[in-house]
This record gives sequence, structure tokens and C-alpha cells, in this order.
Amino acid sequence: MTNSIELTGISKSYGNLTALGKVDLTVKRNEILTLLGPSGCGKTTLMRIIAGFEEPTTGKVMIDGKDSTSLAPEHRPVNMVFQKYALFPHLDVFDNVAFGLRLKKKPKDEIKREVTKALELVQLEGFKNRWISELSGGQAQRVALARALVNRPAVLLLDEPLAALDLKIRHHMLNEIKRIHEETSTTFVYVTHDQDEAMILSDRVVLLNKGGIEQIGGPQEMYWSPRTLFAAKFFGDTNIVAGTYGLGDTRSGYVDLPFGRYAHTAGDSLGAGPVNVSIRPETIALEAAQGAPLADGAFAGKVKDTSFIGNRVIYRVAVASGTLDLKCQQLPVPGSHALPPGAEVALTCKPDSFVVIPA
Repeated sequence: MTNSIELTGISKSYGNLTALGKVDLTVKRNEILTLLGPSGCGKTTLMRIIAGFEEPTTGKVMIDGKDSTSLAPEHRPVNMVFQKYALFPHLDVFDNVAFGLRLKKKPKDEIKREVTKALELVQLEGFKNRWISELSGGQAQRVALARALVNRPAVLLLDEPLAALDLKIRHHMLNEIKRIHEETSTTFVYVTHDQDEAMILSDRVVLLNKGGIEQIGGPQEMYWSPRTLFAAKFFGDTNIVAGTYGLGDTRSGYVDLPFGRYAHTAGDSLGAGPVNVSIRPETIALEAAQGAPLADGAFAGKVKDTSFIGNRVIYRVAVASGTLDLKCQQLPVPGSHALPPGAEVALTCKPDSFVVIPA
């Protein structure tokens, strides 16, 4: 069996409110699949349907080849890690992790052995007698992971588990989650609204919008080949520039933008007419204008503001007679200073990185 989860025709309505439209989705065995999207897009509802905390209005939930649509959560081969961890403050770390095994009335020696293995997996071997109040946020998250994994679920569901952590700890925990996934070969379904988390962690990303699936793909595909305007705007940072797409005599295409015409073959399905073009900031080269004529393909601009973010510099540049702003990203030269607002600059684009989307 290659799929851990198969969702067919899943929808969820609350009275007149539709939280999920008809969703069809498969989750491959042992993959990390991320449900990504803005608040209210339906990602948490979809996870809760997989977990059994919500019953779908229509559709079927198959987990490990078994129809689980009407099964209670405790009868499904899944465990869930919540955003607020839901640890028991009156129990120490060992007893928190052992809780599920005790509910199943496992023998004491098996509980001790399995809890010890789970704490070793999350690198908390020396913390078994600590109270939850004595743990940092990252340590509490590891306990929540150990408690979920000790029952050896076929699928581990993680509902924005890092939202309460600061940036450095969050990035560290993402690497830890990847390590734990590799060591356990468990299928992970991860919910987040953070694109960086999705790109770092995922084998595949499911981008949700207004209760439906907007696009599914690997992180690089989602970033460089968005299929809709919503996907282009949501996944990473981009410039959306209105233009016109045209066809040459041999069906070689071109796109007219406010700052120039660029050869671009967008595919046979796109006819001539108005389009939106997604241009990633890092694909726009920028340099100080030296007063000399612009090189072929370059166009003029003026820096409006600059943001220095350590490993990169973000410029907002006015182009096309001040009617359009472009965001550009450059890697800083050590010891150099960013160009100030008001600086005249020359810009060049890489048309092979343009994503042309019908307007």
C-alpha cells in the first residue's frame, strides 16, 4: 500500500457556512505533507476530520486502507500534537508520555521500555522526572511529540505545533521534526500558515484557499511554478506586474510589461491578452546607475526604501515613470552599504523566471 490516507469528496458545512468544499487528497506512506494556507482556509478542519474530531458532511476517509469515516479518534491509527501541546501539568514528563500506554493497559515493563525509547528519540533522556512547568517551550514540544509517537501511530498529525516558539527555537525544532520523521518512518501531516515552515519541512505542500485545494506540489514547484495568482502571492514574496501576452508569427510568445518587452513562451494554453506576471525579487538584478546609457534589456529606477536583513537587502524601487514599484532582493557584499533612498539604479530581469498567469 503506497498511501497512508485517502480522502474522497470530503466537505464540511456548519449550517450555511461551508468550511470545506469537495476535497480529494492522498497522503503517501512515510511522507511529510503540509497543509498550508491563511486563517479560515480549511486546513485545521481537514486535519480534524482526519483525526476524527470532526465528521465530514460528505465524503470518505480511508486510513491505512480502512474506511475510518465514522470511527472515533481513539479507534484510528493516528495521534495528534496540538498547538498548545495539551500536556498534563500535574504529571511529570515520564507520566505524560506514558499516559496513552496506561490507557491501553500495557504492562509496566513495556511502558517503561517504550517511554524510555520515546524520550531518547526526542533527546530528553534525562528529563523524565521533570515537571512540565520546569520545561522550556522547545522541551515541552518534544514531550508532546514523544507522547504522540510512543503509541506508534501510522499517521502523526501536527497542528501548528511551533506557533508559540520564538524564531530560533522554531527553526531548531523543524530540523528535529525532520530527524524524528527519518528515524520513525511515520507519515506526518503538518498544518501551518508559515511558508518557511512548509518549505523547510515538506515533501509535498497542499495550498488551501477558501475551503478548496489551490495547488499541490513540492516546495520548489510551489515557489517557482505557481499556477494561480493566489499561489504566486501566498507562497514566498513576489512582484505581480500587469502586462499583455502576445504571440509571434511562429507561436513564439512575448510579454509586454511597463518597463519593456520580453520573449516568453508561456505555453499553448495561454492566448494573447492581458496577464499577470509573477517576478520573484531575487531574479531582478540591481546596480547603481553610473550616468552611462543603459545596457540592452536594462531599465531605470529610483530607490524608494531599503531594508537590510543581514543575509540580504530588500529594495523597493520606483520604475516606469513612478507608476510601478518593484521589490528587488540582493545579497550584500560584506562591509558594503545598501543604496540609499533616492539613488538612481539600473535593473535587469530574467524572463525565463517569469510566471505568466492569465488576468
